[in-house]
Amino acid sequence: MRRTIEAVIDRDGKLRLLEPVPPGASGRALVIIFDEPHVSDESTILSEEALKDWNRPEEDAAWSHLQAAR
Repeated sequence: MRRTIEAVIDRDGKLRLLEPVPPGASGRALVIIFDEPHVSDESTILSEEALKDWNRPEEDAAWSHLQAAR
């Protein structure tokens, strides 16, 4: 299965994925570096810590009844 995961590159050139990759996942990856910088406002940065618990499979399952059928 192919997945797209957003990432950012910090000032030291280190790549940081913006969502977790399951343990044991192996395979290949393709990294595309865009010309434009990553733009995020202060409220986005400040809310990351508060919202990190929502990015879990259990949360997806709990709220799945509100998602449109695919």
